[in-house]
Amino acid sequence: MAIAGNTAMHHLLLGLPVRQLGRAPYVPAVCEALEEKARDLGFKCASGAMAQLLPNVGGYVGGDHVAALLATEERWRERTAIVMDIGTNTEISLIHGGGIRTVSCPSGPALEGGHISCGMRAAEGAIERVAFEDGRIVVKTIADSDPVGLCGSGVLDAIAALLEAGVLDRRGRMGRGPLVHEQGDHREALIAPGVALTQKDVRAVQLAKAAIRAGIDMLLAAAGLNELAIERVVIAGAFGAYLRVESAIAIGLLPALPLERFEQVGNAAGLGVRMALASGERRERAKALAAQCHYLELGSLPGFQKTFLSRIGFV
Repeated sequence: MAIAGNTAMHHLLLGLPVRQLGRAPYVPAVCEALEEKARDLGFKCASGAMAQLLPNVGGYVGGDHVAALLATEERWRERTAIVMDIGTNTEISLIHGGGIRTVSCPSGPALEGGHISCGMRAAEGAIERVAFEDGRIVVKTIADSDPVGLCGSGVLDAIAALLEAGVLDRRGRMGRGPLVHEQGDHREALIAPGVALTQKDVRAVQLAKAAIRAGIDMLLAAAGLNELAIERVVIAGAFGAYLRVESAIAIGLLPALPLERFEQVGNAAGLGVRMALASGERRERAKALAAQCHYLELGSLPGFQKTFLSRIGFV
């Protein structure tokens, strides 16, 4: 077996203490690659099977990010590149000059539809695409069913569409207009019948996108680079496979680079752990990549708070 996961899942599986992962600076009990008997971990498979656990990097950057780096190496080797997996916790690595700098961004579930009043998983009826066309909001749902709610890619599109429509200003404030329903102090923008984004939803997205963009900014600052130096942005993960890059740029989640520099690769961690399962050489490469990563504790970096606050708005 080969196993890769974030540091919390890794520690829970092994029965390692996790208390320190809930307190800054979030230090894992162990980072190196491990080999355990599969049966000792509670797995029922081949009687003599061993479980190979990919190494962690630090903080909340675990073996799943190492697996993603392993799977995408051909895409970023010998380039200045960003590799990122956007989720409730977003891992970002900047590859430059033979080194890898890595941060973990506590971005929350908003970009995946969580903690959003009309948010839902990517299932039938979820709005996955939103656009502002000819003065109206146009949506596309999964399986072309009646709209039920917004999944992650739909949330991102909806914010971008509301910005384009002038419903939201660059500070994220929802104004008045035909698309906005108002009850006292409560305002919500109608996306489809029965599906609306509230001002509170917009603020949740702002916090998530500010955390991620601040992570990118701090990595670039640590390397002495500006965003135009990025030659490739590799976006991994289920959410990353479906987000519309144009919308991510429009709301300030991603740098405004030419679209050809972005590559969406889907479940890179899943591919990387399969590579590690099939090859001892790949497992050794995963160890080398993890050792190469220089982990930066985002919240303790000078200027992080100022950078985070500067990225709250949609500018």
